[in-house]
Amino acid sequence: MPDSRKRPLDKLDIRILRTLQNDGRISYVDLADKVGLSSTPCIERVRRLEKEGYIEGYYARLNPKLLGYNMLVFVEISLSYQSPDSFQEFSQAVERLPYILECHLVSGDSDYLIKARISDISEYRALLGEMLLTLPGVKNSKSYIVMEEVKESLALPLDDSRAGK
Repeated sequence: MPDSRKRPLDKLDIRILRTLQNDGRISYVDLADKVGLSSTPCIERVRRLEKEGYIEGYYARLNPKLLGYNMLVFVEISLSYQSPDSFQEFSQAVERLPYILECHLVSGDSDYLIKARISDISEYRALLGEMLLTLPGVKNSKSYIVMEEVKESLALPLDDSRAGK
């Protein structure tokens, strides 16, 4: 959520964010043209959006299957006990595991939901048995192996109604 000291987003900011979200490699000239600004004010707005944290970074989206990461798995993890220290200890340990793409502290029957990319079932077995279940405080787990990826997107739904927020 934006900081209260930050200038509220206007419709041009939203257009810039939407355009960069869809094409992070767009040139400033093309971006300015697409959102209806000249280059200098467009660059200034992008720099402000970066400085204020609306834009967290730029990256290349890689094809996991072409790189041998053919399996996507979600794992629910329940801890033996819930305390700030146990959550922190678990979170720090998860940060060191390269196969973990996402880890979220959640409400419900489990404590964490983990998203991981691996190459095959033997790598999944190692991930679960040798890594996840040995993390601090883990009581049990429940796994979901993805059979078909229907939709995956990092794009946030940005329309002009987000202006002023």
